[in-house]
Amino acid sequence: MAYNATSTPTNPLTAPLPPTPNLTPAERATERFSVTGNAIVTGGAGGLGLEAARALLEHGLKGLCLFDIASSFTASRAALQTLSDTFPEAKIIEEVVDVADEGAVQAAVERTAEALGSVDVLLCFAGIAGSAPAVDMSLELWQKVMDINLTGSWLCAKYAAKEMIKQKTGGSIVLVSSVAGYKSLFPLYAPAYSVSKSAVIGLTTNLAAEWAQHGIRVNCVCPGYMETAMTSVPRAQPGIQAYIDRTPLGRIGQPSELAGPVVMFCSPAGRYITGVSIMVNGGNHTI
Repeated sequence: MAYNATSTPTNPLTAPLPPTPNLTPAERATERFSVTGNAIVTGGAGGLGLEAARALLEHGLKGLCLFDIASSFTASRAALQTLSDTFPEAKIIEEVVDVADEGAVQAAVERTAEALGSVDVLLCFAGIAGSAPAVDMSLELWQKVMDINLTGSWLCAKYAAKEMIKQKTGGSIVLVSSVAGYKSLFPLYAPAYSVSKSAVIGLTTNLAAEWAQHGIRVNCVCPGYMETAMTSVPRAQPGIQAYIDRTPLGRIGQPSELAGPVVMFCSPAGRYITGVSIMVNGGNHTI
């Protein structure tokens, strides 16, 4: 594989899209945020991943593979059935995958490409919090958080990119960091989580620079506290209230409020955007 510093103006994978003639204003608006091809969503049975997958399907995605662990698929079976019922024309499949297991990730991505025909989009929502004070946190827990949140994101991006490069069609990869990638979540104790999410932001810029020549755009969303199972546990409530107190919009977010940035990154609207991290946190970073 040849590595160049940048793409070129004549590279069709990175050149501006040619205008589509004879569209009505409404059709042009729809086309701007259209999502084509097939996607992998890691953590896809969870609240944020499932909501993002739904958004891609709403905007035209034809094939979807959800990566998650077996217990998450079991817990979300009703929601997954509703997703399939809502989008009967889309091909929706599942893969039980430990994203920190390189062999499992490689095999699952290759099976997905074969089953759907291509891999055009990757969303990396798989992650854990692993909250504990730094002085009490075990090395085992620290490593587990890093393995899933950071290494898992890299492995999934790596093998999705290999498929995209082989296809010569380009693609969009969206990693998921957090407001914790920019600031402490104190009084919630989350040093490993914060470090892993900071590293995901660095991973985003590096992969975006490396893979631009192949037409692969790599971006990142950084949600604040969202209404999910992770934020519903009692031990998280002091941290959530402190977050709300420092958030200009005065509340935590809804999973659906991540849909806009995700769709933008995966559609023609984001064609000239790569290496960017967008905070979706109600302005919490401003205070």
